[in-house]
Amino acid sequence: MSEEVNITVNGTRRTDRVEPRTLLVHYLREVRGLTGTHVGCDTSSCGACTVHLDGLAVKSCTVLAVQADGHEITTIEGLANGDDFHPVQEGFRQCHGLQCGFCTPGMIMASSSLLAENPDPTEEEIRTALEGNLCRCTGYQKIVESVQWAAANG
Repeated sequence: MSEEVNITVNGTRRTDRVEPRTLLVHYLREVRGLTGTHVGCDTSSCGACTVHLDGLAVKSCTVLAVQADGHEITTIEGLANGDDFHPVQEGFRQCHGLQCGFCTPGMIMASSSLLAENPDPTEEEIRTALEGNLCRCTGYQKIVESVQWAAANG
């Protein structure tokens, strides 16, 4: 039994049929073809699947696609303005805030949500905001520097 959902993703509204148990992360990847949102753990521990739901950062492995019916989702693919990177994306590029890149989309989405709420966060506020996102490569210093760069240059 499937249900109809109307979800706006990165500015494009579409109607799709999904199984009621389909997670938003799987809807984005498998139905909408947006593979920048990563599946890291399916338990909300890693944050690799972070997207914006009506402007707020959420872990898309904790939201059912049917719960997003009628809402707006922004993924990493929709964060840039055409060829112009979002300031957080540019910050990660300028400050080398990634290594393997697996956690990067989730880190960027969580960081951009932070800066939308608090455009001049302290280092401690950045670290606190990113507590729900795990990186196994960088040790976080370059990620924090990337967010600080975005705050200063965004």
